[in-house]
Amino acid sequence: MSNRYENPLCKRYAGAQMQYIFSDDAKFSTWRKLWLALAESQKELGLNISESQIDELKSHIDDINYETAAAFELQTRHDVMAHIKAYAALCPEAGPIIHLGATSCYVGDNTDIIIQRDALLRIKKLLINAIDKLSNFACEHKALPCLAYTHFQAAQPTTVGKRATIWLHEFLMDLRQLEFTLDGLKLLGCKGTTGTSAGFLSLFDGDHEKTKELERKIAVKMGFGTDDIYPVSGQTYSRKVDYYIMSVLSGIAQSAHKFSNDIRLLSHLKEIDEPFEAGQIGSSAMAYKRNPMRSERIASLARLVIVDGMNPALTAATQWFERTLDDSANRRVSIPEAFLAVDGILALVINIVGGMSVYPAIIEKRLQSELPFMATENILMSAVKKGGDRQKIHERIRIHSVEAAKQIKQGGAPDLLERILADTVIGITPDELKCLMAAENFTGRAKEQTEEFLKEVKTILNKNKELLGDDTKITV
Repeated sequence: MSNRYENPLCKRYAGAQMQYIFSDDAKFSTWRKLWLALAESQKELGLNISESQIDELKSHIDDINYETAAAFELQTRHDVMAHIKAYAALCPEAGPIIHLGATSCYVGDNTDIIIQRDALLRIKKLLINAIDKLSNFACEHKALPCLAYTHFQAAQPTTVGKRATIWLHEFLMDLRQLEFTLDGLKLLGCKGTTGTSAGFLSLFDGDHEKTKELERKIAVKMGFGTDDIYPVSGQTYSRKVDYYIMSVLSGIAQSAHKFSNDIRLLSHLKEIDEPFEAGQIGSSAMAYKRNPMRSERIASLARLVIVDGMNPALTAATQWFERTLDDSANRRVSIPEAFLAVDGILALVINIVGGMSVYPAIIEKRLQSELPFMATENILMSAVKKGGDRQKIHERIRIHSVEAAKQIKQGGAPDLLERILADTVIGITPDELKCLMAAENFTGRAKEQTEEFLKEVKTILNKNKELLGDDTKITV
Protein backbone atom coordinates (compact mmCIF):
# COMPACT_ATOMS: atom_id res chain seq x y z
CA MET A 1 0.00 0.00 0.00
CA SER A 2 1.11 3.57 -0.56
CA ASN A 3 -0.05 7.16 -0.12
CA ARG A 4 -0.03 7.83 -3.88
CA TYR A 5 -2.38 6.77 -6.65
CA GLU A 6 -1.24 3.65 -8.50
CA ASN A 7 -2.76 2.71 -11.82
CA PRO A 8 -4.94 -0.41 -11.30
CA LEU A 9 -4.09 -1.55 -14.83
CA CYS A 10 -0.59 -2.30 -13.56
CA LYS A 11 -1.54 -3.30 -10.04
CA ARG A 12 -4.42 -5.63 -10.89
CA TYR A 13 -4.88 -6.41 -14.56
CA ALA A 14 -2.00 -6.23 -17.06
CA GLY A 15 0.81 -8.78 -17.27
CA ALA A 16 4.44 -8.11 -16.41
CA GLN A 17 5.64 -8.20 -20.02
CA MET A 18 3.23 -5.52 -21.22
CA GLN A 19 4.04 -3.41 -18.17
CA TYR A 20 7.73 -3.63 -19.07
CA ILE A 21 7.09 -2.60 -22.68
CA PHE A 22 5.63 0.69 -21.44
CA SER A 23 8.10 1.12 -18.59
CA ASP A 24 10.60 3.96 -18.20
CA ASP A 25 13.44 1.48 -18.61
CA ALA A 26 12.14 0.36 -22.01
CA LYS A 27 11.41 3.92 -23.12
CA PHE A 28 14.64 5.61 -22.13
CA SER A 29 16.92 2.75 -23.12
CA THR A 30 15.26 2.97 -26.57
CA TRP A 31 15.98 6.71 -26.64
CA ARG A 32 19.64 5.90 -26.02
CA LYS A 33 19.65 3.17 -28.68
CA LEU A 34 18.27 5.74 -31.13
CA TRP A 35 20.96 8.26 -30.19
CA LEU A 36 23.56 5.52 -30.66
CA ALA A 37 22.07 4.52 -34.04
CA LEU A 38 22.13 8.18 -35.11
CA ALA A 39 25.78 8.63 -34.10
CA GLU A 40 26.88 5.33 -35.66
CA SER A 41 25.11 6.15 -38.92
CA GLN A 42 26.53 9.67 -39.02
CA LYS A 43 30.03 8.26 -38.44
CA GLU A 44 29.55 5.71 -41.23
CA LEU A 45 28.51 8.54 -43.55
CA GLY A 46 31.64 10.54 -42.85
CA LEU A 47 30.95 12.84 -39.92
CA ASN A 48 33.76 13.41 -37.42
CA ILE A 49 32.67 10.96 -34.73
CA SER A 50 35.23 8.66 -33.12
CA GLU A 51 34.98 4.96 -32.32
CA SER A 52 35.66 5.74 -28.66
CA GLN A 53 32.64 8.06 -28.59
CA ILE A 54 30.50 5.27 -30.06
CA ASP A 55 31.86 2.78 -27.51
CA GLU A 56 31.08 5.19 -24.69
CA LEU A 57 27.47 5.55 -25.88
CA LYS A 58 27.12 1.77 -26.12
CA SER A 59 28.36 1.25 -22.57
CA HIS A 60 25.62 3.38 -21.01
CA ILE A 61 22.46 2.25 -22.80
CA ASP A 62 20.79 0.65 -19.79
CA ASP A 63 22.28 2.36 -16.72
CA ILE A 64 19.83 5.24 -16.88
CA ASN A 65 20.60 7.92 -14.30
CA TYR A 66 17.04 8.89 -13.48
CA GLU A 67 17.85 11.24 -10.60
CA THR A 68 20.22 13.22 -12.77
CA ALA A 69 17.64 13.42 -15.56
CA ALA A 70 14.96 14.55 -13.08
CA ALA A 71 17.22 17.32 -11.79
CA PHE A 72 17.92 18.52 -15.33
CA GLU A 73 14.21 18.47 -16.17
CA LEU A 74 13.47 20.75 -13.24
CA GLN A 75 15.90 23.24 -14.79
CA THR A 76 14.99 22.83 -18.46
CA ARG A 77 11.29 21.87 -18.31
CA HIS A 78 12.10 19.66 -21.29
CA ASP A 79 12.23 15.89 -20.90
CA VAL A 80 14.34 15.16 -23.99
CA MET A 81 16.94 17.80 -23.18
CA ALA A 82 17.06 16.50 -19.61
CA HIS A 83 17.86 13.00 -20.81
CA ILE A 84 20.40 14.26 -23.34
CA LYS A 85 22.22 16.01 -20.49
CA ALA A 86 21.89 12.93 -18.24
CA TYR A 87 23.31 10.68 -20.99
CA ALA A 88 26.13 13.19 -21.63
CA ALA A 89 26.95 13.17 -17.93
CA LEU A 90 27.72 9.45 -18.25
CA CYS A 91 29.40 9.91 -21.64
CA PRO A 92 31.58 13.04 -21.35
CA GLU A 93 33.54 12.28 -24.51
CA ALA A 94 30.44 11.53 -26.60
CA GLY A 95 28.35 14.29 -25.04
CA PRO A 96 29.01 16.85 -27.78
CA ILE A 97 27.66 14.60 -30.56
CA ILE A 98 24.54 13.20 -28.84
CA HIS A 99 21.33 14.18 -30.71
CA LEU A 100 23.34 15.84 -33.48
CA GLY A 101 20.93 17.43 -35.97
CA ALA A 102 17.88 15.83 -34.38
CA THR A 103 14.70 17.18 -32.86
CA SER A 104 12.88 15.78 -29.81
CA CYS A 105 10.52 13.72 -31.93
CA TYR A 106 13.47 11.78 -33.32
CA VAL A 107 13.65 9.89 -30.03
CA GLY A 108 10.08 10.46 -28.88
CA ASP A 109 8.15 9.39 -31.96
CA ASN A 110 10.48 6.66 -33.14
CA THR A 111 10.41 5.18 -29.64
CA ASP A 112 6.61 5.32 -29.62
CA ILE A 113 6.50 3.34 -32.87
CA ILE A 114 9.01 0.78 -31.58
CA ILE A 115 7.15 0.36 -28.28
CA GLN A 116 3.75 0.07 -29.96
CA ARG A 117 5.14 -2.50 -32.37
CA ASP A 118 6.46 -4.54 -29.44
CA ALA A 119 3.12 -4.17 -27.68
CA LEU A 120 1.18 -5.25 -30.79
CA LEU A 121 3.39 -8.34 -31.07
CA ARG A 122 2.57 -9.15 -27.44
CA ILE A 123 -1.14 -8.66 -28.14
CA LYS A 124 -0.82 -10.92 -31.18
CA LYS A 125 0.59 -13.72 -29.03
CA LEU A 126 -2.28 -13.40 -26.56
CA LEU A 127 -4.82 -13.26 -29.38
CA ILE A 128 -3.41 -16.40 -31.02
CA ASN A 129 -3.65 -18.26 -27.72
CA ALA A 130 -7.21 -17.06 -27.15
CA ILE A 131 -8.09 -18.29 -30.65
CA ASP A 132 -6.43 -21.63 -29.92
CA LYS A 133 -8.40 -22.10 -26.69
CA LEU A 134 -11.66 -21.17 -28.38
CA SER A 135 -11.03 -23.51 -31.32
CA ASN A 136 -10.46 -26.41 -28.90
CA PHE A 137 -13.66 -25.56 -27.05
CA ALA A 138 -15.64 -25.29 -30.29
CA CYS A 139 -14.32 -28.64 -31.50
CA GLU A 140 -15.13 -30.39 -28.21
CA HIS A 141 -18.75 -29.17 -28.21
CA LYS A 142 -19.42 -28.98 -31.96
CA ALA A 143 -22.27 -31.51 -31.81
CA LEU A 144 -23.86 -30.58 -28.46
CA PRO A 145 -27.31 -29.14 -29.31
CA CYS A 146 -28.45 -26.10 -27.38
CA LEU A 147 -31.16 -23.52 -27.58
CA ALA A 148 -30.20 -20.50 -29.68
CA TYR A 149 -31.58 -17.02 -29.11
CA THR A 150 -32.58 -14.01 -31.14
CA HIS A 151 -33.50 -10.95 -29.05
CA PHE A 152 -32.78 -13.29 -26.10
CA GLN A 153 -35.94 -15.13 -27.04
CA ALA A 154 -35.85 -18.86 -27.81
CA ALA A 155 -35.02 -19.48 -31.46
CA GLN A 156 -33.95 -22.34 -33.73
CA PRO A 157 -31.40 -24.55 -31.97
CA THR A 158 -27.66 -24.46 -32.63
CA THR A 159 -24.75 -26.25 -30.96
CA VAL A 160 -22.49 -25.05 -28.17
CA GLY A 161 -19.50 -25.38 -30.50
CA LYS A 162 -21.15 -23.43 -33.30
CA ARG A 163 -21.89 -20.58 -30.90
CA ALA A 164 -18.20 -20.56 -29.93
CA THR A 165 -17.24 -20.17 -33.60
CA ILE A 166 -19.07 -16.84 -33.63
CA TRP A 167 -16.80 -15.59 -30.85
CA LEU A 168 -13.85 -17.14 -32.63
CA HIS A 169 -14.67 -15.54 -35.98
CA GLU A 170 -14.65 -12.06 -34.48
CA PHE A 171 -11.25 -12.61 -32.88
CA LEU A 172 -9.94 -13.81 -36.26
CA MET A 173 -11.17 -10.57 -37.81
CA ASP A 174 -9.20 -8.73 -35.12
CA LEU A 175 -6.11 -10.80 -35.90
CA ARG A 176 -6.29 -9.84 -39.57
CA GLN A 177 -6.56 -6.16 -38.67
CA LEU A 178 -3.67 -6.46 -36.23
CA GLU A 179 -1.43 -8.11 -38.82
CA PHE A 180 -2.37 -5.51 -41.45
CA THR A 181 -1.54 -2.69 -39.04
CA LEU A 182 1.74 -4.30 -37.99
CA ASP A 183 2.78 -4.79 -41.61
CA GLY A 184 2.19 -1.10 -42.32
CA LEU A 185 3.97 0.26 -39.26
CA LYS A 186 6.99 2.46 -40.10
CA LEU A 187 9.48 4.67 -38.28
CA LEU A 188 9.30 8.46 -38.37
CA GLY A 189 12.97 8.45 -39.34
CA CYS A 190 15.03 11.62 -38.85
CA LYS A 191 13.54 14.55 -40.74
CA GLY A 192 14.15 17.35 -38.27
CA THR A 193 12.00 20.08 -36.85
CA THR A 194 9.45 20.46 -39.66
CA GLY A 195 10.07 17.25 -41.59
CA THR A 196 12.30 18.78 -44.28
CA SER A 197 15.61 17.19 -43.11
CA ALA A 198 17.20 20.65 -43.41
CA GLY A 199 19.46 20.20 -40.40
CA PHE A 200 20.81 16.85 -41.60
CA LEU A 201 21.23 18.15 -45.14
CA SER A 202 23.40 20.92 -43.69
CA LEU A 203 25.48 18.41 -41.72
CA PHE A 204 26.18 16.52 -44.93
CA ASP A 205 27.03 19.69 -46.89
CA GLY A 206 23.95 19.47 -49.07
CA ASP A 207 24.36 15.79 -49.96
CA HIS A 208 20.79 14.55 -50.44
CA GLU A 209 21.80 10.91 -50.86
CA LYS A 210 23.66 10.84 -47.56
CA THR A 211 20.71 12.51 -45.87
CA LYS A 212 18.37 9.82 -47.17
CA GLU A 213 20.87 7.04 -46.39
CA LEU A 214 21.04 8.25 -42.79
CA GLU A 215 17.37 7.34 -42.31
CA ARG A 216 17.80 3.95 -43.94
CA LYS A 217 20.79 3.09 -41.77
CA ILE A 218 18.96 4.07 -38.59
CA ALA A 219 15.92 2.02 -39.57
CA VAL A 220 18.01 -1.13 -40.05
CA LYS A 221 19.87 -0.59 -36.76
CA MET A 222 16.51 -0.31 -34.97
CA GLY A 223 15.16 -3.55 -36.45
CA PHE A 224 13.16 -2.15 -39.38
CA GLY A 225 13.60 -2.49 -43.14
CA THR A 226 15.24 0.20 -45.27
CA ASP A 227 11.82 1.16 -46.66
CA ASP A 228 10.07 1.13 -43.29
CA ILE A 229 10.19 4.90 -42.91
CA TYR A 230 7.26 7.23 -43.51
CA PRO A 231 8.16 9.11 -46.72
CA VAL A 232 6.84 12.48 -45.55
CA SER A 233 5.99 13.98 -42.18
CA GLY A 234 5.96 17.15 -40.19
CA GLN A 235 7.95 17.03 -36.98
CA THR A 236 5.89 14.01 -35.89
CA TYR A 237 4.55 10.99 -37.66
CA SER A 238 0.88 11.29 -38.59
CA ARG A 239 -1.27 10.79 -35.51
CA LYS A 240 -3.60 8.71 -37.67
CA VAL A 241 -1.08 5.90 -37.07
CA ASP A 242 -2.07 5.95 -33.40
CA TYR A 243 -5.71 5.88 -34.46
CA TYR A 244 -5.19 2.78 -36.60
CA ILE A 245 -3.37 1.02 -33.76
CA MET A 246 -6.00 1.97 -31.20
CA SER A 247 -8.70 0.82 -33.62
CA VAL A 248 -7.16 -2.66 -33.53
CA LEU A 249 -7.27 -2.61 -29.73
CA SER A 250 -10.85 -1.32 -29.77
CA GLY A 251 -11.83 -4.14 -32.13
CA ILE A 252 -10.39 -6.75 -29.79
CA ALA A 253 -12.18 -5.10 -26.88
CA GLN A 254 -15.47 -5.23 -28.81
CA SER A 255 -15.04 -8.95 -29.55
CA ALA A 256 -14.11 -9.72 -25.97
CA HIS A 257 -17.04 -7.69 -24.62
CA LYS A 258 -19.51 -9.63 -26.80
CA PHE A 259 -17.94 -12.90 -25.63
CA SER A 260 -18.16 -11.83 -21.99
CA ASN A 261 -21.79 -10.76 -22.34
CA ASP A 262 -22.71 -14.20 -23.71
CA ILE A 263 -20.84 -15.96 -20.90
CA ARG A 264 -22.63 -13.82 -18.32
CA LEU A 265 -26.02 -14.66 -19.84
CA LEU A 266 -25.17 -18.37 -20.09
CA SER A 267 -24.03 -18.27 -16.48
CA HIS A 268 -27.42 -16.86 -15.51
CA LEU A 269 -29.05 -19.70 -17.46
CA LYS A 270 -26.75 -22.16 -15.62
CA GLU A 271 -25.61 -23.67 -18.92
CA ILE A 272 -21.95 -22.57 -18.74
CA ASP A 273 -19.79 -21.26 -15.90
CA GLU A 274 -16.49 -19.43 -16.02
CA PRO A 275 -13.76 -20.82 -13.69
CA PHE A 276 -14.44 -20.44 -9.97
CA GLU A 277 -11.74 -21.39 -7.47
CA ALA A 278 -12.43 -23.43 -4.35
CA GLY A 279 -11.93 -20.49 -2.02
CA GLN A 280 -13.40 -17.82 -4.28
CA ILE A 281 -16.15 -15.65 -2.78
CA GLY A 282 -18.93 -14.41 -5.02
CA SER A 283 -20.52 -11.97 -2.58
CA SER A 284 -19.61 -10.57 0.82
CA ALA A 285 -23.28 -10.83 1.83
CA MET A 286 -24.77 -13.74 -0.14
CA ALA A 287 -22.61 -16.78 0.50
CA TYR A 288 -24.27 -18.83 -2.24
CA LYS A 289 -23.42 -16.38 -5.03
CA ARG A 290 -21.20 -17.43 -7.92
CA ASN A 291 -20.86 -14.24 -9.91
CA PRO A 292 -19.18 -14.26 -13.35
CA MET A 293 -16.67 -11.67 -12.16
CA ARG A 294 -14.01 -12.43 -14.81
CA SER A 295 -16.45 -11.87 -17.63
CA GLU A 296 -17.68 -8.73 -15.90
CA ARG A 297 -14.09 -7.52 -15.67
CA ILE A 298 -13.64 -8.07 -19.40
CA ALA A 299 -16.72 -5.96 -20.10
CA SER A 300 -15.52 -3.25 -17.75
CA LEU A 301 -12.01 -3.01 -19.23
CA ALA A 302 -13.36 -3.31 -22.78
CA ARG A 303 -15.50 -0.21 -22.33
CA LEU A 304 -12.38 1.71 -21.25
CA VAL A 305 -10.56 0.67 -24.43
CA ILE A 306 -13.50 1.36 -26.75
CA VAL A 307 -13.94 4.86 -25.32
CA ASP A 308 -10.16 5.43 -25.39
CA GLY A 309 -10.28 4.80 -29.13
CA MET A 310 -11.75 8.28 -29.53
CA ASN A 311 -8.58 9.94 -28.20
CA PRO A 312 -6.29 9.38 -31.21
CA ALA A 313 -9.12 10.21 -33.60
CA LEU A 314 -9.53 13.63 -31.98
CA THR A 315 -5.77 14.10 -31.71
CA ALA A 316 -5.23 13.31 -35.40
CA ALA A 317 -8.02 15.69 -36.39
CA THR A 318 -6.77 18.64 -34.34
CA GLN A 319 -3.06 18.76 -35.21
CA TRP A 320 -1.77 22.16 -36.38
CA PHE A 321 0.46 22.34 -39.45
CA GLU A 322 3.83 20.58 -38.86
CA ARG A 323 3.58 20.19 -35.06
CA THR A 324 1.54 21.03 -32.00
CA LEU A 325 2.03 19.77 -28.47
CA ASP A 326 -1.57 19.30 -27.36
CA ASP A 327 -1.24 15.59 -28.22
CA SER A 328 1.56 14.76 -25.80
CA ALA A 329 -0.14 14.49 -22.42
CA ASN A 330 -3.12 12.66 -23.92
CA ARG A 331 -0.95 10.08 -25.72
CA ARG A 332 1.15 9.41 -22.62
CA VAL A 333 -2.02 8.21 -20.88
CA SER A 334 -4.42 6.85 -23.48
CA ILE A 335 -2.10 4.65 -25.56
CA PRO A 336 -0.38 2.73 -22.73
CA GLU A 337 -3.68 2.32 -20.89
CA ALA A 338 -5.37 0.80 -23.94
CA PHE A 339 -2.57 -1.73 -24.42
CA LEU A 340 -2.43 -2.60 -20.72
CA ALA A 341 -6.21 -3.07 -20.64
CA VAL A 342 -6.29 -5.31 -23.74
CA ASP A 343 -3.44 -7.35 -22.28
CA GLY A 344 -5.59 -7.95 -19.19
CA ILE A 345 -8.70 -8.61 -21.30
CA LEU A 346 -7.07 -11.30 -23.42
CA ALA A 347 -5.51 -12.95 -20.37
CA LEU A 348 -9.03 -13.21 -18.94
CA VAL A 349 -10.44 -14.63 -22.18
CA ILE A 350 -7.72 -17.31 -22.21
CA ASN A 351 -8.36 -18.10 -18.56
CA ILE A 352 -12.14 -18.34 -18.96
CA VAL A 353 -12.16 -20.46 -22.11
CA GLY A 354 -9.48 -22.76 -20.71
CA GLY A 355 -11.52 -23.48 -17.59
CA MET A 356 -15.19 -23.15 -18.57
CA SER A 357 -17.65 -25.69 -17.23
CA VAL A 358 -20.42 -26.84 -19.58
CA TYR A 359 -23.58 -28.43 -18.17
CA PRO A 360 -25.17 -30.67 -20.84
CA ALA A 361 -28.09 -31.74 -18.62
CA ILE A 362 -29.23 -28.16 -18.06
CA ILE A 363 -28.66 -27.34 -21.72
CA GLU A 364 -30.79 -30.31 -22.79
CA LYS A 365 -33.53 -29.55 -20.27
CA ARG A 366 -33.88 -25.99 -21.55
CA LEU A 367 -33.77 -27.13 -25.15
CA GLN A 368 -36.44 -29.78 -24.56
CA SER A 369 -38.68 -27.23 -22.86
CA GLU A 370 -38.79 -25.17 -26.07
CA LEU A 371 -38.30 -27.86 -28.70
CA PRO A 372 -41.92 -29.03 -28.85
CA PHE A 373 -42.99 -25.58 -30.07
CA MET A 374 -40.20 -25.52 -32.67
CA ALA A 375 -41.07 -29.05 -33.78
CA THR A 376 -44.65 -28.19 -34.64
CA GLU A 377 -43.81 -27.41 -38.27
CA ASN A 378 -42.10 -30.80 -38.66
CA ILE A 379 -45.07 -32.47 -36.97
CA LEU A 380 -47.44 -30.67 -39.34
CA MET A 381 -45.48 -31.80 -42.41
CA SER A 382 -45.30 -35.40 -41.16
CA ALA A 383 -49.04 -35.53 -40.47
CA VAL A 384 -49.86 -34.11 -43.91
CA LYS A 385 -47.60 -36.70 -45.58
CA LYS A 386 -49.70 -39.38 -43.89
CA GLY A 387 -52.83 -37.98 -45.59
CA GLY A 388 -54.00 -35.39 -43.10
CA ASP A 389 -55.68 -32.08 -43.96
CA ARG A 390 -53.04 -29.36 -43.68
CA GLN A 391 -55.45 -26.59 -42.63
CA LYS A 392 -57.24 -28.65 -39.98
CA ILE A 393 -53.99 -29.97 -38.52
CA HIS A 394 -52.45 -26.47 -38.50
CA GLU A 395 -55.43 -25.16 -36.53
CA ARG A 396 -55.29 -28.05 -34.01
CA ILE A 397 -51.53 -27.49 -33.46
CA ARG A 398 -52.09 -23.73 -33.07
CA ILE A 399 -54.74 -24.28 -30.37
CA HIS A 400 -52.57 -26.78 -28.48
CA SER A 401 -49.52 -24.47 -28.68
CA VAL A 402 -51.39 -21.48 -27.29
CA GLU A 403 -52.86 -23.50 -24.43
CA ALA A 404 -49.56 -25.20 -23.59
CA ALA A 405 -47.68 -21.90 -23.56
CA LYS A 406 -50.33 -20.36 -21.32
CA GLN A 407 -50.06 -23.29 -18.91
CA ILE A 408 -46.27 -22.94 -18.69
CA LYS A 409 -46.53 -19.21 -17.96
CA GLN A 410 -49.02 -19.96 -15.19
CA GLY A 411 -46.59 -22.38 -13.56
CA GLY A 412 -47.84 -25.64 -15.04
CA ALA A 413 -45.82 -28.44 -16.61
CA PRO A 414 -45.13 -28.30 -20.37
CA ASP A 415 -47.56 -30.70 -22.04
CA LEU A 416 -47.67 -29.72 -25.72
CA LEU A 417 -46.44 -33.12 -26.89
CA GLU A 418 -49.00 -34.93 -24.80
CA ARG A 419 -51.76 -32.75 -26.28
CA ILE A 420 -50.54 -33.48 -29.84
CA LEU A 421 -50.29 -37.25 -29.22
CA ALA A 422 -53.84 -37.33 -27.85
CA ASP A 423 -55.27 -35.48 -30.84
CA THR A 424 -56.65 -37.96 -33.40
CA VAL A 425 -56.96 -35.24 -36.06
CA ILE A 426 -53.18 -34.87 -36.05
CA GLY A 427 -52.67 -38.62 -35.91
CA ILE A 428 -48.99 -38.85 -34.85
CA THR A 429 -47.74 -42.01 -33.06
CA PRO A 430 -45.27 -41.95 -30.10
CA ASP A 431 -42.51 -43.54 -32.21
CA GLU A 432 -43.02 -41.03 -35.01
CA LEU A 433 -42.95 -38.17 -32.52
CA LYS A 434 -39.76 -39.45 -30.91
CA CYS A 435 -37.99 -39.39 -34.28
CA LEU A 436 -39.33 -35.96 -35.08
CA MET A 437 -38.16 -34.62 -31.71
CA ALA A 438 -34.48 -35.62 -32.01
CA ALA A 439 -32.55 -32.43 -31.24
CA GLU A 440 -30.02 -32.96 -34.02
CA ASN A 441 -32.86 -32.61 -36.52
CA PHE A 442 -33.12 -28.94 -35.61
CA THR A 443 -29.48 -27.77 -35.61
CA GLY A 444 -29.09 -27.63 -39.37
CA ARG A 445 -25.42 -27.56 -40.43
CA ALA A 446 -24.15 -26.27 -37.09
CA LYS A 447 -21.80 -29.22 -36.54
CA GLU A 448 -20.61 -29.28 -40.14
CA GLN A 449 -20.10 -25.51 -40.24
CA THR A 450 -18.03 -25.75 -37.09
CA GLU A 451 -15.84 -28.50 -38.53
CA GLU A 452 -15.33 -26.63 -41.79
CA PHE A 453 -14.51 -23.35 -40.07
CA LEU A 454 -12.08 -24.98 -37.65
CA LYS A 455 -10.04 -26.25 -40.60
CA GLU A 456 -9.45 -22.62 -41.57
CA VAL A 457 -8.58 -21.78 -37.98
CA LYS A 458 -6.10 -24.64 -37.81
CA THR A 459 -4.28 -23.27 -40.87
CA ILE A 460 -3.94 -19.88 -39.16
CA LEU A 461 -2.73 -21.46 -35.92
CA ASN A 462 -0.16 -23.53 -37.80
CA LYS A 463 1.20 -20.34 -39.37
CA ASN A 464 1.59 -18.88 -35.89
CA LYS A 465 2.63 -22.01 -33.98
CA GLU A 466 5.70 -20.26 -32.54
CA LEU A 467 3.30 -18.02 -30.59
CA LEU A 468 1.34 -20.88 -29.02
CA GLY A 469 1.88 -21.45 -25.34
CA ASP A 470 -0.10 -19.92 -22.51
CA ASP A 471 2.21 -17.83 -20.34
CA THR A 472 -0.59 -15.65 -19.03
CA LYS A 473 -2.05 -15.52 -15.58
CA ILE A 474 -4.63 -13.34 -13.97
CA THR A 475 -3.86 -11.83 -10.59
CA VAL A 476 -6.84 -10.57 -8.67
